[in-house]
Amino acid sequence: MNAPPDLDELSALTRRIVADEYAPRGVHDGGGDYGNRGTGIHGGRGPGIHGGRGVHSHSDCSAGAGHGIAPARIARAAKPDGSWVTAIDRRTQARLRDELVRRWPEYGFIGEEMPHAEQHAVCARHRGGAYWVLDPLDGTTNFAAGFPFYGVSLALVADGRAQLGVVFDPVRDECFTAEPGGGARLNGARLECPAQHAAGAPAALAECIAIVDYKRLVADLAEQLVRSPPYRSQRNLGASALEWCWLAAGRAHLYLHGGQKVWDFAAGHLILSEAGGRATSLSGKPLDCVRLRKRSVVAAANPALLTMWHDWLRAHSATPGYSPL
Repeated sequence: MNAPPDLDELSALTRRIVADEYAPRGVHDGGGDYGNRGTGIHGGRGPGIHGGRGVHSHSDCSAGAGHGIAPARIARAAKPDGSWVTAIDRRTQARLRDELVRRWPEYGFIGEEMPHAEQHAVCARHRGGAYWVLDPLDGTTNFAAGFPFYGVSLALVADGRAQLGVVFDPVRDECFTAEPGGGARLNGARLECPAQHAAGAPAALAECIAIVDYKRLVADLAEQLVRSPPYRSQRNLGASALEWCWLAAGRAHLYLHGGQKVWDFAAGHLILSEAGGRATSLSGKPLDCVRLRKRSVVAAANPALLTMWHDWLRAHSATPGYSPL
């Protein structure tokens, strides 16, 4: 019987495969320079955006992570839902799948790039058991366009909930991890959302930075958010798993997304929860990992902000019980 998965082992495995698969492509080919290795995110010699380490050397970070990607060198194809897929998505998924199955053959495996029928078959076969859920390249459109915000998301799901979560951002050399009851960590350091009454924590929606994906929201709610935003400022970064982690790291305070699949939220939701944040669907239902269909997301850095956020959304939606997801 193999030893159970260990977060450090999973993190090291994810880093190694990302370094291999992301590295050879999209480097030094006319893309914009988004900051050199060994520097913080803004290109200076100081610490990274989280106050810790900046992007590291070629040996321990994916090559090209600190540089723009030349879109002409990234071959991509449109999937039936209109999203992009690249050979890097498929290779990374295949490498991680092979390693996970070899080390822990008792667990099933679901990857974003698998056929839908195969994904559902894994769910049915491992109902009551455990299986991996992987997004091999979260933010594929960003990656293909040279926008430096993308990463890998891996979770082990059992009993409808994530039991382990790893999200790796190779651009900033940031590895977010969590397990239930064990807290959330960023590169090994404890990660905690700002509590309700903590110094500098927002006490009202008007003081918050929100990450909002408008295009997947119903039109009337999106219009209300544009016309009368309740928050101080809004962002949409294009990589769901990393957006969850940035909320957990206190870089934003509110989150709203109209539709995520389990590989988008399984690891990130666990990381946010273990950091002290909270999340539900738009209709207030828990975010479980039982179903493969899309789920809406409402999240906040602490329970008090989540209540305020839900109250505002309900009050400004034209449809009672304002989301079927």
